[in-house]
Amino acid sequence: MDERRLLGSSFGSAAAAYAEHRPDYARAAARWAVEFAPGPRVLDLGAGTGKLTATLVALGVDVVAVEPDPAMVAELRHALPGVRALAGSAEEIPLPDASVDAVLAGNALHWFDMAVAGPEIARVLAPGGVLAGLWNVLDDRVDWVAELERISGSAAIGPRDTLREWRAATADLHLPGSGPARFGSPEQAEFPHGQRRTADSLVATLATRAGVLVMPAGDREALLGGVRAFLAGRPETGRGEFTLPMLTGVLRARRR
Repeated sequence: MDERRLLGSSFGSAAAAYAEHRPDYARAAARWAVEFAPGPRVLDLGAGTGKLTATLVALGVDVVAVEPDPAMVAELRHALPGVRALAGSAEEIPLPDASVDAVLAGNALHWFDMAVAGPEIARVLAPGGVLAGLWNVLDDRVDWVAELERISGSAAIGPRDTLREWRAATADLHLPGSGPARFGSPEQAEFPHGQRRTADSLVATLATRAGVLVMPAGDREALLGGVRAFLAGRPETGRGEFTLPMLTGVLRARRR
């Protein structure tokens, strides 16, 4: 728990870089996540700088964002001034009972203490509402991506960060803390996605990973230098812009 809290609270120090370099989410994935929501009210929980929030706004739903880190909230409000953004956490959601039709979490669900957050999410969801986690994952079926994972190590590309690892982590999984009294069995789907990158911008993206942010400065520079050298030497990534092969994976369940 202490390690998870340390990692989960590390992003504020890199909020501006997170806003600049982290990818958005496949629109089709967000649409599928809210497909069976009983209404248009959607909570983006652990919203960060608003990457998923922006995708939801583009879908035309009524979004409220909740995020615990003040620096991340400031970036979200700057990027999306028309969105209601509140300070709060998955364990203490500052919304009334049954006030939203869907709760979505973009690359955030695994940071929640679901023993506490599960009942809290169920509280704010209307009957029949949807809980969905979305993760942007690297497509490690592509050879150079698999090699990038190998040389980067788990600090930069950790559990759930690649398609193979995400599938393994979510196969036959019941959402933690969301037992049969609150949510039905989850459904899983994957949606093609991609992000235009350069070697430098991909290194900058990996530098916003929680495991990298908490590394000693010397270790962090050595790791990122090795990744930069690898990308510079690959024909797919060493000649200007390229598309980083990704997917958005979704796990969704309906409130009983």
